[in-house]
Amino acid sequence: MNMRLIRYKAKPEMADSNAELVAAVFAELRVIKADGVRYLTLRLEDDTFIHVVETASDDGSSPLPQLAAFKAFQTGIRDRCAEPPLVRSARVVGNYRMLEHDPGPDKQRVLSRGE
Repeated sequence: MNMRLIRYKAKPEMADSNAELVAAVFAELRVIKADGVRYLTLRLEDDTFIHVVETASDDGSSPLPQLAAFKAFQTGIRDRCAEPPLVRSARVVGNYRMLEHDPGPDKQRVLSRGE
């Protein structure tokens, strides 16, 4: 497993557009049902975006760069940023139900006591 955290601040006038591009990546991931990657994006109130990407491979290879939506997101990223992307390796120190499998908006997941 390989986890990376990417942080950047979008220009205020570009933050909504950036969020739409990110949402398109998640939509494509759900359509193709990509394996070997887990992905979370947060948008803070100051238009800072935080992406957490976990890949199953030790070398960090991921299906993300092959996605059309991800390529569209990458195009012009530096022009949308007030602070450029900063990529760091990360590891989970603690987790309480935050990083569980996301079944998508069309399915509700019921957790049993054994999970």
